[in-house]
Amino acid sequence: MTHSWHDVSPGHRMPTEFCAVIEIPTGCSLKYELDKQTGLLRMDRILYSAVHYPANYGFIPQTLADDDDPLDVLVLCQEPVYPLTLIEARVVGLMTMIDSGKLDHKIIAVAVNDPEYSSYREAVDLPSHRRNMLRRFFQDYKQLEGKTVEVDEMQPTEMAIPVIEEALQRYSEQRRRGFDVKPSS
Repeated sequence: MTHSWHDVSPGHRMPTEFCAVIEIPTGCSLKYELDKQTGLLRMDRILYSAVHYPANYGFIPQTLADDDDPLDVLVLCQEPVYPLTLIEARVVGLMTMIDSGKLDHKIIAVAVNDPEYSSYREAVDLPSHRRNMLRRFFQDYKQLEGKTVEVDEMQPTEMAIPVIEEALQRYSEQRRRGFDVKPSS
């Protein structure tokens, strides 16, 4: 069985273009998360707030973010993408959050093969309402859980590149040492 985090290549055009693994489709209010042991998805929760994901949400394979999870990515596309689908994406920006006191980067990307989004190169070029929706979602989605999330303004592609490179390096170093994966409950 292929593991969606360890066995899928992030692609040959890294760090600007990559293969993303989608966990949550646009419009969904279920929070799926990678089960690190199996590579499958586990339903974490139904969002407490009356919100839904404003973009296809997933991760870049073979990356390890500061939170010890694969690096998060939001892939803008005109259609919802089924969970565990691989999608070719291009980075257009970075959104950084402080979630429960921890730094949490979100790569903003567009689907390379979607004619509606493929021409975008920078997040600032996206419609302002779309940018506002992405940011507002993360400001609101944990509010009814009693958790506070601070969300910075979107940063350009050049700010996202080192975050992706660091996550690739962190993963590579951790893979050499071995992943200590505890069985899921």
